[in-house]
Amino acid sequence: MNQRVIILDFGSQYTQLIARRVREHNIYCEIHPYNKKMEYDESIAAVILSGSPFSVRSENALTFELDAIWGKYPTLAICYGAQYIVHNKGGRVEASHQREYGKSNLLLSEKIDPIFQGIPNQSTAWMSHADTIAQLPDGVEVLARTAGIPVAAFKANTSGPPVYGLQFHPEVTHSEHGSRVLSNFLFEVAECEKNWTPDIFIDETVAKLKEQVGDDKVLMALSGGVDSSVGAMLLHRAIGAKLHCFFINNGLLRKNEFDEVLASYKDWGLNITGMDKADYFLEGLRNISDPEEKRKIIGRSFIEIFDEAANQIPGVQWLGQGTIYPDVIESVSVHGPSVTIKSHHNVGGLPDHMNLKVVEPLRMLFKDEVRRVGAAMGLPDTIINRHPFPGPGLAIRILGEITPERVRLLQEADHIYIQKLREYGWYDKVWQAGVILLPIQSVGVMGDERTYESVVALRAVNSLDGMTAEWSRLPQELLADISSTIINSIKGINRVVYDISTKPPATIEWE
Repeated sequence: MNQRVIILDFGSQYTQLIARRVREHNIYCEIHPYNKKMEYDESIAAVILSGSPFSVRSENALTFELDAIWGKYPTLAICYGAQYIVHNKGGRVEASHQREYGKSNLLLSEKIDPIFQGIPNQSTAWMSHADTIAQLPDGVEVLARTAGIPVAAFKANTSGPPVYGLQFHPEVTHSEHGSRVLSNFLFEVAECEKNWTPDIFIDETVAKLKEQVGDDKVLMALSGGVDSSVGAMLLHRAIGAKLHCFFINNGLLRKNEFDEVLASYKDWGLNITGMDKADYFLEGLRNISDPEEKRKIIGRSFIEIFDEAANQIPGVQWLGQGTIYPDVIESVSVHGPSVTIKSHHNVGGLPDHMNLKVVEPLRMLFKDEVRRVGAAMGLPDTIINRHPFPGPGLAIRILGEITPERVRLLQEADHIYIQKLREYGWYDKVWQAGVILLPIQSVGVMGDERTYESVVALRAVNSLDGMTAEWSRLPQELLADISSTIINSIKGINRVVYDISTKPPATIEWE
């Protein structure tokens, strides 16, 4: 990559959002943990310091080598990052007498700095802080304030590129002109170039894959979704027939999905083999209810099958995976001190006994970026616009024990749900939809008989990348039709509910 922006993560809930906003300006960026030993070089166009749940005044404050970037790169420090600079350069940060959380009126200084170019003197900004910058270090000037705090933005004129500090979050949509603030920093201050496009990503990734893989063969599992499909096509462009693909039926796919996905891939020129391993997976999941245990069993089972397949193809050295950035972020804290939310079946590497190395062409992309790359490669809309589907399949949509009968119930309910969304023209208006089979039963009446059957929850969300999500406002008549059809068509389900939780605080999947 010719140019990159480095984001140092101090554990903020908004760190990934900063990265998304930078990339929306067609600029490549990377997130690195604040405490990772960095090699700073000429490829770095700018540095951004994230916020944090910690306080710079506490004994366990997060620290890093500020002198490595001070005066060397244009720097934008947000919240904790801004307070850290003040605290370490001789200023003073105090516990706020009036904690600011939410929207505040940003008041700019009379002297308009390039970072606030084109922004009104008063605008709405999103605050989230308990500490306040009480006194700036020498040589640092105030650029903005609010009614509650004297320093909402500052600038340090170093011997080299300037350092900016913001007490508000420009990356969130609640900050009225936040996107313009970031744009001004990236283009007016750091003079970045727009060199992050799908076409450039494709060319550079294919070149890297050729160098990384060389003449080796790659084994890759496909799911029918956009991530594995785009990852496979990138590998196919790089190494051609040396890529060997498998589509595995783990017994937890949607209704008829195994045959339909195999048919959709037949004209792609991929070496693809279908493997029906439903009994193997379901046996391994017998009597297992804990969601983390389910994921680990499924991940281990996939690896065992990959190992078996690899032994049938001489010369296979690599395992290709469609891992994307949200998978990595939610699984392990490899990009900062963020809390692990849940493990993902395709993140974390391979067991020692396997000789396969992992290649992940999409590891640093968000979901919407994967879709744009797929479109640029000419993949069909049926793949690009397919709803995300969890790697562990219906296992994490069956709360509690997994049995063949419970899988069948969920497959039938899910099939009706998705078909109704398509019938009403809502499938492409929703980012992800699915049915969850709950581990409870409820009393109902069918005709003159009392029933005591299962309950399912409908989940539909709208999102760009899966990092945040809003529940979809499906029409009442659509929900009524879905509920009626599921209850009347599937013996064993007598109640349907609709999930109206956002992410955060909930996750998209229930497990």
